[in-house]
Amino acid sequence: MREIVQLHAGQCGIQVGTHFWGDLLDEHGLNNTGVYVGDNDEAVKQLRLQRANVFFNEINKGEKYVPRAVMFDLEPGLVDQIKAMPHGQLFKPDNLITAKDGAANNFAKGFLTEGALICDQVIDATRKEVESCDCIQGFQLEHSLGGGTGSGLGTLVLAKLREELPDRIMCTYSVLPSPKVSDIVVEPYNATLALHQLVENS
Repeated sequence: MREIVQLHAGQCGIQVGTHFWGDLLDEHGLNNTGVYVGDNDEAVKQLRLQRANVFFNEINKGEKYVPRAVMFDLEPGLVDQIKAMPHGQLFKPDNLITAKDGAANNFAKGFLTEGALICDQVIDATRKEVESCDCIQGFQLEHSLGGGTGSGLGTLVLAKLREELPDRIMCTYSVLPSPKVSDIVVEPYNATLALHQLVENS
């Protein structure tokens, strides 16, 4: 089985990731704790769980499935909300990583200062997920290019992973800023700096 590790950076990446995992739970017939509750027909069960190991770690021979995901943000508010949600207990607590100060919509804070302080923690959590895989195929990063965490810390983590695992696929799902949605002046600069990193590392 070829496994994929999901990385969710910043507010946007975590919100996208929350819906992603909700859809995957439905697709594989799993409840909010990762236990199979779908059809009891053995053939249907086998079909639904056939590819679950791509995104989930299997615990006790199919008794429970845990997402192979690392969520990180420079402010704790959203991650605390995820923990309180119905499927918040699904995620490994060590893989929900936060700082206290936030990136203030600033690429440099995410890439050079605040983000650099928790980058090693994110890489360690990701490394543990990679070590639990039989054959890691690659990584998927969900993030926004307009904010500070998604653009700065997200691309920093991607660059570090590229150094450690240069032969693995690095796929990003990047939300681009739009003047119709937000009026934050620095979003185009954050996106430009982040795109440079994405061209190099994904």
